[in-house]
Amino acid sequence: MVVPADGLPARVRIHEVGARDGLQNEKMAVPTSVKEEFIRRLADAGLTTIEATSFVHPRWVPQLADAEQLFAQVADLGVDLPVLVPNQRGLDRALALGARRIAVFASATESFAKANLNRTLDESLAVFEPVVRQAKDAGVHVRGYVSMCFGDPWEGAVPLHQVARVCTALRDMGCDELSLGDTIGVATPGHVLELLSLLNEKGVPTDMIGVHFHDTYGQALANTYAALEHGVTTVDASAGGLGGCPYAKSATGNLATEDLVWMLHGLGIETGVDLGRLTATSVWMAAHLDRPSPSRTVRALGKTTQPHKDQ
Repeated sequence: MVVPADGLPARVRIHEVGARDGLQNEKMAVPTSVKEEFIRRLADAGLTTIEATSFVHPRWVPQLADAEQLFAQVADLGVDLPVLVPNQRGLDRALALGARRIAVFASATESFAKANLNRTLDESLAVFEPVVRQAKDAGVHVRGYVSMCFGDPWEGAVPLHQVARVCTALRDMGCDELSLGDTIGVATPGHVLELLSLLNEKGVPTDMIGVHFHDTYGQALANTYAALEHGVTTVDASAGGLGGCPYAKSATGNLATEDLVWMLHGLGIETGVDLGRLTATSVWMAAHLDRPSPSRTVRALGKTTQPHKDQ
């Protein structure tokens, strides 16, 4: 039953991260052919922004060692296919394949910058500056991820002004979009609204901001709703709730795309996503991963649709 609520956006763009952020956290590498089919099924379900892979060195993320092969196989899809690039080499690899949307991955804390990038926070920002500049010179859309925006497993609570400093630095570099990451899932709605308000005060407009919540404490949908109330219209989610973070061991899965779509559609917010097809896709992928999906919506809707790996 659709019951709209006042003050919410008419439409939300879902930035689907399951193929990259989800599958990079798997213990076993998923075959390239399965990844390709996963992305094609996601596109067929109506998702228009599907983060395909990461051009990171295979030594660091072996699950995504097939980045070149995979991207070439899905480039014909006609949807936006952002790719993560950690440095200049990663950007060169992405541009060589014709990527038109890239993302850099920054941290709001020193500890996570060291764990994830083996650099200080300021050193990592310095690495990204020429990458963003070259991408913009090439006419490429640039997203800036900011991890640990709400809490850090080593440092605890993260001061809001510290998050704002990193966000404004990425904005000043030329990033078109920022994604605020609750990497270990500790945010609550008031915290979300406070950070969004501060960023607006610092000159970061709401239409430049996306949110990326994890459901560690069951707060992902509540935090998303708070962001919607503030006017955010880009929400990151992962089909079937796949993923976590390989460098933050306390992080659990991403917000499941199906759970997000169920809430949005119930509020009368357009997404362009066919929930039935999306659920069937996550059931199919769960069969390949040989475990049930953590998404509550997939479990509720997928009971009558349990395909085998070859379906």
